[in-house]
Amino acid sequence: MLSRFIARRYLFSPHSRSVVNLISGLSVAAVAVPVAAMVILLSVFNGFETLVKSMYSAFDADLTLTPRRGQTFAQSEIDTAALRRIPGVASFSWTLEQSALLEHGGRQATATVRGVDDSYGEVFDLGDAVTTGEWRVRLGDLERLVIGQSMAWMLGIRTLADADVTLYAVRRGSFSTLLPMDNYTRRTEPVGGVYVLDLDTERTYVLTSLRLAQSLFEAEGRASGLVFRLTPDADVGRTCQAVSEAVGDSFRVRTRDELRASFYRIMTYEKWGIFFIALLVLVIASFSVVGALSMLIVEKRRDIATLRALGADTPLLRRIFRTEGLLICGLGAVIGLLLGVALSLVQQYFGVIEIPAETFLTKSYPVELRLSDLFAVAVSFSLVSLLLADVTVRSMIKNTTRS
Repeated sequence: MLSRFIARRYLFSPHSRSVVNLISGLSVAAVAVPVAAMVILLSVFNGFETLVKSMYSAFDADLTLTPRRGQTFAQSEIDTAALRRIPGVASFSWTLEQSALLEHGGRQATATVRGVDDSYGEVFDLGDAVTTGEWRVRLGDLERLVIGQSMAWMLGIRTLADADVTLYAVRRGSFSTLLPMDNYTRRTEPVGGVYVLDLDTERTYVLTSLRLAQSLFEAEGRASGLVFRLTPDADVGRTCQAVSEAVGDSFRVRTRDELRASFYRIMTYEKWGIFFIALLVLVIASFSVVGALSMLIVEKRRDIATLRALGADTPLLRRIFRTEGLLICGLGAVIGLLLGVALSLVQQYFGVIEIPAETFLTKSYPVELRLSDLFAVAVSFSLVSLLLADVTVRSMIKNTTRS
């Protein structure tokens, strides 16, 4: 109690106005700025992570079933009635995807054509992603294509009024050098919709009907995958296990995170890499507290002598100035956390700072504030400040005693 009382008097006393107090105030600011920067950086990274995951969720289902061997399998191998009875399964859809060559107006591009059945809209909500036309890939007997905006630009498609695209797929039989065109299956279909997601997805995927894909790739009655949408209250792990048991060992069932496990792992490494770099900056900024404590101890030599005359021992003196250092760090940390949280929430809900790019998916920098990040920043800085204050006070009080 005595050590905290004296430390507070040194820091907040209205009668104490010196260069040391000015330096202490600057130390508080030097700590507050990097703490706020850490909170903002982590929140922005969280925002981009959530944005990327939401983009991938437009083509990565909650659960994806694929064959362990080969690229396709017969649809009759799957007992769909048993899958519908599994708790947590809301809907599922057959897909067939392979690479194909696209041609329009003399321009060509390669893409992954994904054929989907009529239940695909129950698994993926593509209404918001499609900005031109509609996402439906079949109207009665009419087949249509839904392509990405970047793919449309690559093929020179400017309007859906004249957007017939020819698809070429390699035949799975013999290859003839005399008649090259006989080695390909060709279909010409109109573009019925254009979607906008990330650049890589727009250039990769072209949606069409399952019937057209099976005809194009000569895979009648076959599919390359079965995608699932789960109910909001479903346990992903248990449902994945139940689906795996229902389909047998010939198939592999993976969650959305497992499909892109390496990518999400890299994002996690990047986030904590940024965290430790920012922490290093914070440690360097915290050395201003070391200077402030050192000057304060030198200035208070008479007070130290008086306290020793009154019976104060070295541990008490160390506690006083250690508490002083922790007060400076704590005050800076609180101000920094409040500033970082306030700025992050303003950006998260109002989008004040915009991204100078018209083709990006969001107009402003995405921000997502998480309590776990605040806890990590507070704990890490508490350890750093405690270590710096303890080392500084031990060294200075020892030197002051000897002198």
